[in-house]
Order: sequence, then C-alpha cells, then structure tokens
Amino acid sequence: MMKPKRLLSLLLRLIAVGATLAAVIIMATSHEKGTFFAVSYEAKYTDTPAFKYFVIANAIVTVYGFLVLFHLPGSPLWRLVLALDLVFTMLLISSISAALAVAQVGKNGNSRAGWLPVCGQVTKYCNQVTGALVAGLIALITYIILLLHSIYTFLNPLLEKA
Repeated sequence: MMKPKRLLSLLLRLIAVGATLAAVIIMATSHEKGTFFAVSYEAKYTDTPAFKYFVIANAIVTVYGFLVLFHLPGSPLWRLVLALDLVFTMLLISSISAALAVAQVGKNGNSRAGWLPVCGQVTKYCNQVTGALVAGLIALITYIILLLHSIYTFLNPLLEKA
C-alpha cells in the first residue's frame, strides 16, 4: 500500500500531466477562418510567438511530468526532481504570462496602439485559446501545490530533528 504523501504526490503529478497535455492539445488545434472588412484571414496559434512558446513550454512540462511519474520515492534523484519542479513551474509561469497578455489584446484590443479586438470575428478560436489558458493555469496551480508539498516533505524530517 502507498503512503498517503506518495499518493498525494502521484495524484498531483497526474493532474498536472493531464492539464499540461490538455493545454497543448487545445491550443495546438485552435484555428478559425474569419472575415474583417471584406478581408479573409485565418487565426491560428502559430501566428503569435507567445502562443507558440505556451505550447512548447507546456509540451516540455508534459514530457517531464510523465517521466517523473516513474521515479522511485526516496531515490537519490529526488532532490533533482525537486529542483526541476521549481524550474518547470517557473517555465509555466512565464509561458502563461506571455500567452495571457496576447490573449487580452486579442480579446479587448488596444485603443492607444490602434489594435482592434479580434475575438468578435473568430469566437471559436478565442474560446479554444481561453480553454487552453485555463488548462495551463490549472497545471500551474497544481505544480505550485506539488512544489510546496515536496518542499514540506523534504524539510519536515530536518525540522523534526531540531
């Protein structure tokens, strides 16, 4: 039988892998054709570097999360996993921040810069981007909880000795 701490860690990692994988799939399949003042165009995630970064970062974190599912608890690599959890949490933070900024401009525009909102013309695309960002935020929150849990698990035996 698994220890409750190991079970919680495994559950959090499964949620994180699922959320990052969902974010990648939803964003990578987001595209829609639209018309704006008689000009036809196609909105897709590859048009925006921030969205490409979001997909690549989430894909990397998905692969990492899947590989870490198979590490043994108490192995010498556990400290490395803790450090990599921190690095990949920061990677998720930066990618979601960049994608959210671009999504906000796409949804609301920027009157000072003369950028018009595009979500009125390509609503399916914007809804998919929103779904991908929500999945990414769920993954980020899960990784933060996982990181705090791992730090507590690592430091708890050291604190009990004092």
